[in-house]
Amino acid sequence: MSNFLTVTFWVGLLAATVRMATPLILATLGETFAERSGILNLGIEGMMLFGSFAGFITVYFTKSLWLGVTFATLSGFLFGVFMAFLVVTLGLNQHVSGLGITIFASGLAYYLYRAIIGSPTVPPTIKAFDTLKIPLLWKIPVLGPILFNQYALTYIALVTVFVARYVIFKTTFGLSLRAVGENPEAADAVGVNVYKTRYIAMMIAGSLTGMSGAFFTLAQFNMFTFDIVAGRGWVAIALVIFANWIPVRVLWGALLFGGIDSLGLRLQGTAIRIPFQVYLTLPYLFTIIVLIFIARNASYPSALLKPYRRE
Repeated sequence: MSNFLTVTFWVGLLAATVRMATPLILATLGETFAERSGILNLGIEGMMLFGSFAGFITVYFTKSLWLGVTFATLSGFLFGVFMAFLVVTLGLNQHVSGLGITIFASGLAYYLYRAIIGSPTVPPTIKAFDTLKIPLLWKIPVLGPILFNQYALTYIALVTVFVARYVIFKTTFGLSLRAVGENPEAADAVGVNVYKTRYIAMMIAGSLTGMSGAFFTLAQFNMFTFDIVAGRGWVAIALVIFANWIPVRVLWGALLFGGIDSLGLRLQGTAIRIPFQVYLTLPYLFTIIVLIFIARNASYPSALLKPYRRE
């Protein structure tokens, strides 16, 4: 128990919490944009997985980490356009379309990985991102190692929270986005292009989701493995509800989930004798409990899941 009483333990835990929250912040912000426009993107899990693959395979051949991030983001962008085509242009069922994209993107990532890499006994690795120390700030006692000695993608995720808040609540596009998600007929009547707005929302959602997937292979790990995303796409959907579609609350929800995840990992190294599988289930159990208490009273966008056809 003495391990829990040291400053080193808690600083390490909180620093890991911020790191573990990074992909969830990006993916959940992307889902927030999608759902604010009236689209439930159940393709998020597959988009994240393909982003992980695209980032890894790009870096594996080019040795450029930022090029890997770019291609991962681009892959998410393209899947976002594909999702928009299915549910906006064709008006297909959003549940079926999203699950179809998850299955397709996941299968495609696994197939291409096997086709390109094969099945080596030892998975190939890349040189992943190192943590980026912010000059002077990282030396601040306690706070410095937690906030200012993180991956570059973590800093991008944190900044994106406030950019997303500004875009959604302070810009003309954000007003159009919220109007389309609540009442597309009324938005159309005052000159808002519903189809264009939903396409742009899905492009943003896909891009952020692809970038979140890249974090797993280019920062957290240095290889691509099967099920590397481990259901975090579904967690992101739950966190949108937890955050009530508000970007700043997305940050707190992701940090809470990341904290439980990182605590479970650290408890595995203590003298507490509990099967490690129990620790791995903690974040997902927490997600279910949160949904039980919050989902009933969530203020869903009124037009969520509803296709729009101009009369």
